[in-house]
Amino acid sequence: MYEWELGKASDVLVNELLKLKGGETFVITADTLSDKRVVDATARAAFAAGAKPMVIWTSTPLGTGRMTDAWLPAEAMRAALKCADAWVEFNYQYLLYSETYDIVAKENKKMRFLCLPAMHVDVFVRLFARVEPRSLAKFVTRIAELTRQAKHVRLTTSAGEDVEFDNHPDYPIFGSTGYADTPGTHMLAGQIGWAPAFDTVNGTIVFDGSLVPQIGIVTQPVKLTVKNGTVTKIEGGREATQWEAFLRSFNHPQMMRLAHVCYGFHPGAKLTGQIGEDERVWGCTQWGLGAVGTFLAPPEGVAAPSHSDGVSLNTSVWLDGHQIVDNGRVIHPELKELARAVGKE
Repeated sequence: MYEWELGKASDVLVNELLKLKGGETFVITADTLSDKRVVDATARAAFAAGAKPMVIWTSTPLGTGRMTDAWLPAEAMRAALKCADAWVEFNYQYLLYSETYDIVAKENKKMRFLCLPAMHVDVFVRLFARVEPRSLAKFVTRIAELTRQAKHVRLTTSAGEDVEFDNHPDYPIFGSTGYADTPGTHMLAGQIGWAPAFDTVNGTIVFDGSLVPQIGIVTQPVKLTVKNGTVTKIEGGREATQWEAFLRSFNHPQMMRLAHVCYGFHPGAKLTGQIGEDERVWGCTQWGLGAVGTFLAPPEGVAAPSHSDGVSLNTSVWLDGHQIVDNGRVIHPELKELARAVGKE
């Protein structure tokens, strides 16, 4: 399936976004739920580029982040990753936020890390082979700049979301362009993510897209009441009950705390239940709960036993009282022009 398109997608990833060089050590991590076709295509492209690919396959843990550390051969994986020039993770149960990730990111300062969890062939083709990466990077960079300039943010949806917060003056706001050609942590293109001033988050969040990776696409909206950055009530149907039980099963207060907020703007993304794609559906917003990465809240982040993300579709966005997005459609004049360049009106 998509044999030719898969070749193009892996070429874009390896040569345009990672800019792998001859002789570089390139590590791919994957688990038994990862798509072998994507892994092999990426390793093949890396080898053709003159790099030295190494693929680490493991069993699939029962959860993400720090839930992976005791399950996997963590010491051996860390030893390999500490020597990597570049690392792409295709793990279904992602290693981001794990102790393994934290140690490697801290000790291997030269490494470029690109987080691409649960990347199946159709998603890989849609998000890498069918978008012009430079045009998307321009859009993402500009909306990130506008957000960085704002002190206060309000997000609403027709599903009942209405939440406000302040931006933290010392926390970075990342515009994920997909380019991973510099040392550090990088994400799939089409997302603007940051950690707010946690205690200022107040209001109602409604996840009407998906809860990933625990649930997938939701059949009934899940409503969160948030006070000073803590989720005080979760309402909805069976999936809300199931998800709340997952969060509370850790008996850890951080699992009921918000960890980050993101906008999603990738013209090729659609709601599928795949974590990387859902978070980039055009005009969505997304909140994480649980662990906070060191790259989001430097220098130490916030440790927690796991992490979960929820997606709110067709969001309206206000920055310092000025609306830039209306029900998922960009209305800021400059952003509208940049959106047209990637095929979005």
